[in-house]
Formats: sequence, C-alpha cells, structure tokens
Amino acid sequence: MMVSSHAWDLSPQEAFAQQNELASQVEREPRLGPVCRVAGVDVSVRDDVSRAAVVVLDFEGMTPLDYAIATRPVTFPYIPGLLAFREGPVVLDVLEQLGTTPDLLIFDGQGLAHPRRLGIASHIGLLVDMPAVGCAKSRLCGRHDEPGQEPGRHAPLLDRGEVVGAVLRTRQGVKPVYVSIGHRVDLETSIKYVLACCRGYRLPETTRWAHRVAGGEVPPIQARQPTLFDL
Repeated sequence: MMVSSHAWDLSPQEAFAQQNELASQVEREPRLGPVCRVAGVDVSVRDDVSRAAVVVLDFEGMTPLDYAIATRPVTFPYIPGLLAFREGPVVLDVLEQLGTTPDLLIFDGQGLAHPRRLGIASHIGLLVDMPAVGCAKSRLCGRHDEPGQEPGRHAPLLDRGEVVGAVLRTRQGVKPVYVSIGHRVDLETSIKYVLACCRGYRLPETTRWAHRVAGGEVPPIQARQPTLFDL
C-alpha cells in the first residue's frame, strides 16, 4: 500500500494548523469501486506503547482474510481533536505492512465529525488516498436529536450549521454510533457500509476484529478470495 506522510512532531498549535490545511483536501463524494474487502483499524495504548491493528475482512461473510500489527512508543499527548497525531504514525506503519489491499477502511474514530473536519479517518484516509469511514463510539463535536430505536434509523449530526455526520442506530436497545465521511465517500455511503458490517452487534465487525487484534488476539485467517456482495 502506498503511504504518504508529514511531520508528526508538532506542537498542538502547529497540529491544529496542519489539520486546517489538510481538511480542504478531503474528498466528500464517492470514489470507490466494488467493495469485496473491508478493513477495520484500531489502536490500543498500554504503558506508553501504541499497538495498531488492521484486519481485512471478506465483505460478504465478515471473515478475516489478512491482518497486520505495528507498535510504536507514544510521543504525542492525549488532546481531544488531535488523536491522529498520537495514533497516526503507528497506523501508517501497520497499513504499510499489510499484504492485502482493502477496498474500504473503517476507523474506530471520527472523520468529518471533528471541530476542524479532520478526524483520524479523514487524516489517514487522505494520506493513503483510500476510501475511509469514521465510526466512533462517542461524539466529539456537534449536536443531534436521538434517532429512532430500530436498526438503521439515524439522525443528522450538526456542527455550526453543517451536517458533519450521522448518529446511527445499529441495534435496538443500544447506544447509537457516530458515522462520518472519512475520505472518498459520502455520508450515505458511509452509513450503508457501517450498517452492512454490523452483524447483530452495536459495532461493525471491522471494529470488533481490529479491537481484538490490537489487544492481542490472533484472527483465524480464511485462505480464499472474497466475492462481491452487492448491497
């Protein structure tokens, strides 16, 4: 996978400026082909070491096809809105190691639903120029009404008069997730693929697998080619 980067050892003020500069380059319209392979991206931090995992799944069956892991010392402080500067370098490391190129990345984090419209899904999606979606467990910015209780119901997430994402109910009786454009997708496409990857749980299988592998679990890799599941 082709990976580009930039300087990461910035002050918070420099990081804010970098986000403002990159945000204008994010593509908010669909530019993706058939999705046969979808990947989840997650990072765990323990004892000042970040461990990134990416797991590629067969889109139709949600079975693991490939995965990679990378670790790095944590060098950037935890600052809300600057997650990419804390986790981005190790995510780029793991994507560069990945042997199977996915058709879509789903991040456990924000995309456009970010004060400067550049959450980690948009930031990394832009750097690797791949379709990407943000699917976060909590809200970083904006306001919204509560979506209906049925799976698939969603409400717009609004920030300063702009729709920056959707508050999506993926399972009845559980909290919704926050879906937003990462890169090279629109919001409707983002919602569509997050829902398709949810198989009875609140979180999509991409996130569930990436979280487990980031925590140390080894997935059972299926040695077969995926088939196109046409939504």
